[in-house]
Amino acid sequence: MRIAVVGTGYVGLVSGVCFSDFGHDVICVDKDPAKIAMLEAGEVPIYEPGLDQLMAKNVEAGRLTFTADLPAAIAGAEAVFIAVGTPTRRGDGHADLTYVMDAAEEIARNLTDYAVIVTKSTVPVGTNRKVKQAVAKANPKAAFDVASNPEFLREGAAIEDFMKPDRVVVGVQNARAGEVMSEIYRPLYLRDFPIVITDLESAEMIKYAANAFLATKITFINEIAQLCERTGADIKQVSKGMGLDGRIGNKFLHAGPGYGGSCFPKDTRALARIGQDHGLPMQITETVIAVNEAIKRRMIDKVVGLCGGSLNGKTIAVLGVTFKPNTDDMREAPSLTIVPALVGGGAKVRVTDPQGRREGEAQMPGVQWVEDPYKAAQKADAVVLLTEWNEFRALDLRRLARRMAHPRMADLRNIYSPKDAKRAGFEAYTAVGRASYPTED
Repeated sequence: MRIAVVGTGYVGLVSGVCFSDFGHDVICVDKDPAKIAMLEAGEVPIYEPGLDQLMAKNVEAGRLTFTADLPAAIAGAEAVFIAVGTPTRRGDGHADLTYVMDAAEEIARNLTDYAVIVTKSTVPVGTNRKVKQAVAKANPKAAFDVASNPEFLREGAAIEDFMKPDRVVVGVQNARAGEVMSEIYRPLYLRDFPIVITDLESAEMIKYAANAFLATKITFINEIAQLCERTGADIKQVSKGMGLDGRIGNKFLHAGPGYGGSCFPKDTRALARIGQDHGLPMQITETVIAVNEAIKRRMIDKVVGLCGGSLNGKTIAVLGVTFKPNTDDMREAPSLTIVPALVGGGAKVRVTDPQGRREGEAQMPGVQWVEDPYKAAQKADAVVLLTEWNEFRALDLRRLARRMAHPRMADLRNIYSPKDAKRAGFEAYTAVGRASYPTED
């Protein structure tokens, strides 16, 4: 099939590359000429493991091309995917649909043959019907259908998620659109991956409900972690005991500094706003949002306590600033709350991250970027482990401690243990939902 993908951000680029690997003829279009030039040169503007090799493979095979010419991109396309940003709108928490509607209208004006216009972007319930109205208004003679096809990609594992999904969700209004979408995902159907065909509104809601539930799981275990600290329980043992229950499962039960990223914060806020607009407040989701913000602030208190109650004049080494490992994404990362607070408290902050510097330099002024954790720890008063990159999972803790002026660790991802830290020579250690020393009040 011939497929056009409008938008070469994270979702659009990963989707376009993977569709081409299915054997489809894919054109990815973007208004940014610099980004198109970069892609045509074989450079990937985002960090996603394996994406550069897969893109090069399909470009070489002639199945994947890039252009800034939208009319040329959609000419003859049987499906046109909208994969543009839907950031949170300032002031009211709604998803900003400006880019989606602009893309829909531009597609409409250039549509000459029948195509299914597919919304891949995360959009509020009812958006696809608005897209249909906008397309019909912009081009009354257009032959088209609309479909909702929300993405469920985890940054850092997006290719695996696309090729081996838990499920593919497709919302359509008629059999013709359903047939086109089924043909697009035929390679997955043949390998028995679940394809859920539903109506437009249900497909839109599935995306929000799924992300809000996962965010709730993360926030729940973080709140339990706080209680563990007060009662002497160990959150790692509690999480293990909970996760072995098949009704609960062990995923998203890892205590830490709160969720971040491009999806959970935006989607929980949007779902809360949808509920308010319909007179049905999403009380659990609204509480999750508030608690998650409080958790980030609580991490700051941990570091301050580790440093004797004051950050002024202290040197702090921060290991990891992206919202999760295996990505360069800084959106809504806990570090964007925690690091500025450390700087604001008078600390000299050194930061190291395998991929975070490109985005992080502009977003975290006043910090010093260094190449590795041992350089970051030189003469430091505390080290804060904030993102669980593999590079930070097997540190030589003795070496780290010896480099520090005052060997203290805030292990906000529970990678190590009090025993590990004490044996290595750390004079103080704090984690999330676990024992610390000296004992926290």
